[in-house]
Amino acid sequence: MPRIPGIPTKEAGPLLRVVYWYAKRRLGAVPEPFTVLARNRKLFRAAARHEMATEKASKLLPNNVRELAVYRVAQQLGCSWCIDFGTMLQKHEGLDIERLMKIDDYETSPAYSRRERMAIAYADAMSAIPTRATDEQVAELVAEFGQEAVLELTYQIGLENMRARMYSALGLREQGFTSGDACRIPVPADAPAVRSAGE
Repeated sequence: MPRIPGIPTKEAGPLLRVVYWYAKRRLGAVPEPFTVLARNRKLFRAAARHEMATEKASKLLPNNVRELAVYRVAQQLGCSWCIDFGTMLQKHEGLDIERLMKIDDYETSPAYSRRERMAIAYADAMSAIPTRATDEQVAELVAEFGQEAVLELTYQIGLENMRARMYSALGLREQGFTSGDACRIPVPADAPAVRSAGE
């Protein structure tokens, strides 16, 4: 249960009910972060606009590269809600979610392409405290993807850092977007514990 409870549909006003209906239609369920953030209407509207605008603007990178980098942030930071949701997004994109089981071995695993390895390594560097991204790493990414695409990648990794840290702080846990499959995905040993679906 989140540390700040969400607004249930039965207590939602007309506009919020429409947003919940749209989210449920598109995603199969209303994301719990929506319901929690709805407690602050101005932030909820700002976040919704930002997420939609970011989705529309993020079209330069191949989906597999972007989604793996974002997923890696969630996995490294131990955000079980983000892991669950990110797994679902990859599944809906037709990407191989079984290889997420090998993400800790991305540097050597044949399950990942060179471009994917570069993006995952960048996600690791950006998510470290302090960040470890280097001039050489960014230059290599620019040579591979171009400046605009690297800005997209950087923005997406930064945004997922914000989401994962915020959702973890608020006590949001996996919601079952992947029918419990996300709970089988490993997280680093030093990351916060990820609950199993039955907990």
